[in-house]
Amino acid sequence: MITVIDMLKTAARNYAAYRQTRDEIANLPLDVALDIGIYPGDADRIAREAVYGKAA
Repeated sequence: MITVIDMLKTAARNYAAYRQTRDEIANLPLDVALDIGIYPGDADRIAREAVYGKAA
């Protein structure tokens, strides 16, 4: 049985992972980001999909 506290812990961990991923992508030098096929302006979307999964 999942408790509310477990759900809050999971949500906090996921949000921390999202923030870290988003910040790392957003702070990549533009030439490096483009070399790997991403645009730093898409950092929010990429991080959200990486942590929470692709939206339906």
